Amino acid sequence: MRAGAAIVQLTLCVAAVVAFFPFMPAWHKDKLGKGDSDGITFAVKAAKVPAMKPRGVATRMPSKYGGPRNVEMVTNDALKKRENRYQIQEAVNPKDPMTAGINQDGTDFAYFVRVELGSKHKALNMLLDTGAGSSWVMGPGCKDQACSMHSTFGPEDSDTFHDTQQEFTVSYGSGMVNGKLIEDSISLASASFDFKFGMAGTTSTEFVKFPFDGILGLSMTRGNNDNFFAKMSEASKMEKNMFCVALNRASDGPNHGEIKFGSVNQDKFTGNISYTPLASQDGEWSIPIDDMAFDGKEAKVGGVHAFIDTGTSFIFGPPDWVDKLHKLIPGSKTGDGQTYHVPCDTTKPLVFTFSGVDWEVSAQDWIAPKNSDGECTSNVYGYEVAKGAWLIGDTFLMNVYSVFDKDEKRIGFAKLAGPGSKQTATTATTATSMSRSTTASTSTTSGPEESRESGVSTQGPSRGQPGGGLASGVEKPQETAASSGVGGYVGKAQLAMTVAAFAAAML
Repeated sequence: MRAGAAIVQLTLCVAAVVAFFPFMPAWHKDKLGKGDSDGITFAVKAAKVPAMKPRGVATRMPSKYGGPRNVEMVTNDALKKRENRYQIQEAVNPKDPMTAGINQDGTDFAYFVRVELGSKHKALNMLLDTGAGSSWVMGPGCKDQACSMHSTFGPEDSDTFHDTQQEFTVSYGSGMVNGKLIEDSISLASASFDFKFGMAGTTSTEFVKFPFDGILGLSMTRGNNDNFFAKMSEASKMEKNMFCVALNRASDGPNHGEIKFGSVNQDKFTGNISYTPLASQDGEWSIPIDDMAFDGKEAKVGGVHAFIDTGTSFIFGPPDWVDKLHKLIPGSKTGDGQTYHVPCDTTKPLVFTFSGVDWEVSAQDWIAPKNSDGECTSNVYGYEVAKGAWLIGDTFLMNVYSVFDKDEKRIGFAKLAGPGSKQTATTATTATSMSRSTTASTSTTSGPEESRESGVSTQGPSRGQPGGGLASGVEKPQETAASSGVGGYVGKAQLAMTVAAFAAAML
């Protein structure tokens, strides 16, 4: 019985999601945005950051993680006074209900929200991660370097804190955390409810480079803890089970980025929303991608799944697909098939096609700032983080208004409105806008299948199909307790082997 229980526990800890990928490219500075030691947050201008080497954070993986360390419940005064020591470009406070501003680090590298935890409403920054099922924050018992530079949450911060006596372990690429599952209230976007989440007692050094204090999992799958989106839906009685994301580019001025739950904000986009049905029914935010293109030339890298991940800064794909795309870009070159140098004066956008609709990614987003050698690199990298699929992060998402619709099992994109677009003020206005947008989007996506619920067209992929067609060879990435390989994602077969080996060890 003990072995069986252990197998169940291990299986629950290995949550099947593609999650935050702690990749730090060579052009990004080593100590990202470290600021005032007193934890003051302030707006910062977009930085032209110098080179950092090597890029080993993307390829280095620990061979094996041991079991979770015990989390020490310390009450040291110095630890209690610790606060986040990073520069933060805070978002303008949205006027819409069920809406929260999305903060960032000032370099378009990470996007996160301010949540309040516990009876004393302790404020922490949590990364918005549509690829993760698990949610966690750094705990006061953590003595690792990353925790010393971040705000933490523990029993001293709330009278309603509850230790469940359960442990959790999560691996994100080469970064990992482990600790205890706790229960307390969480408040975001005018909603507040009890929530089970992780309190990290151990974090890897990769988290030193990131300004957020934890991760807020927004996938539809259940990770180590409660599913945040499901719990919020129950507590707030959302109009629809959806959330919408508008990311702000730091160079565009005041930060008007936001996440809105339950309905769209019509003032955040122009034109119509074009929807694409989810590629599978397993709870992942992934959709089929038709193709990518540059200067009117198609790369023939579509017909496969694309994971849409707010928790990933850049864009990743199998090396041969990424090479096909860069061969369309004059002057592009690579020495390793992973990172591509491109002419710094390139101004043309990359084009991503979903359901027959083209979406441009501005050159200011897909081309990184100059490194210390005066060279520019592409933010599309040849790393197969998700086997047989693309992993599409903020480089793309900064250019669109994104709708993650659980009810209709689809993801929608629309053209972002200009910087500083006005905020809607009432729920009634937002509800009307939602109806207008959904109906209008019918005209933008023509195809053979129609949604019975909304009439929105759901055309599938129509371009080239590397690897033998839609989803051919696609293996869903994993958020895992112990994994290997680039990015730390393992397939179902490897997961089964891990569970089997663990069971044998327990007998």
